Amino acid sequence: MEKAKISNWQLFVLLLLFELGSAQLVPTAIGAKQDAWMAILIAMVGGFLLFLIYHRLYQYYPNIPLTEYVQKLTGKIFGRFFAFLYILYFSYVAARVLRDFGEMLVTVAYLETPLFIANALFMVVIIYSVRKGIEVLARAGELFFVLIYILAISGFILLVASGTIDVNNLRPVLEEGIMPILTSAFTETLFFPFGEVIVFAMIMPYLNKPEKVKKTGLLAIGLSGINLTLVMAMNICVLGVDLTSRSPFPLLSTIQTIQIAEFLERLDVYFMIAMIIGGFFKICLFIYAAVAGASGIFNISQPEKLVYPMGLVILFLSITIASNYTEHLHEGITHITFILHLPFQVIIPSFLLVIAFFKNRKKQGAVIKAE
Repeated sequence: MEKAKISNWQLFVLLLLFELGSAQLVPTAIGAKQDAWMAILIAMVGGFLLFLIYHRLYQYYPNIPLTEYVQKLTGKIFGRFFAFLYILYFSYVAARVLRDFGEMLVTVAYLETPLFIANALFMVVIIYSVRKGIEVLARAGELFFVLIYILAISGFILLVASGTIDVNNLRPVLEEGIMPILTSAFTETLFFPFGEVIVFAMIMPYLNKPEKVKKTGLLAIGLSGINLTLVMAMNICVLGVDLTSRSPFPLLSTIQTIQIAEFLERLDVYFMIAMIIGGFFKICLFIYAAVAGASGIFNISQPEKLVYPMGLVILFLSITIASNYTEHLHEGITHITFILHLPFQVIIPSFLLVIAFFKNRKKQGAVIKAE
């Protein structure tokens, strides 16, 4: 690990930018239809529970990342195997997020540009940033955090002023009962974006005030959940359930409805700036976690040397994981959730926490007997 320290405020900012990242890009929890906002809030509560698991593991091993303490808990052979799987997981999810934003760029802004070129240009900036380390990423996050909220507040005011919001689109509430909401919350939204916070198990050892991590993390997850709830409710109010579910980028469609005094319109730049900033930080943190884990497993003294090959692998993977955007989304909804997210975000951390609890209880018991 690099010798770096970040503050709890910087952790809060990185968590918020990370959570909002690609979750605003797609119709989150749309399986619950007009009750999608309720599904997000329920999934947020599940996200609190997952973060408490990750935080408890951090309390047991505050100075080492996930890929290190998994080796202490499960032994050298199994530990290295699980650590390597987490590196692959972080890299794969980074490739998926890169594909999301590459598709957005070539669909919305650069219609004649090949997907590979768009992804490659994005990756150049990401590689440069990751090489600078976690402190630089955290300071950059503080600057962009202010810009994101200026865009969000001004965009909301313009949307209200344009008169396109119709709250009747949120009715009837609980039309099909509670089950579609729970299904959407615990089969999709819990894992994306809330469960992806597992990546911060690689970041938390850098904190200069470990005692405030729990409060900081829960606040960031809570605020991001509320923001996503408002965004999704706003999309449904403006577009309706049907159009929101069919739109590849519903927030963009919502922003495009803004028209004030017949001159203030086509504010796509609001969407583009916010999405690029969120995607940038999300991909950076996944790649940083993968590089940090790989450098620990393979005993590489200069982790920054791994950023270039890791970035190239993720770039090519982002192009090859699916033949088109529809297939990419289908894989993410039907396969990735249970094949990857469930074990890496829930099952393995819970298993590690049980082992850590019994191991540390034995140590505490031995200390008490010695005294």
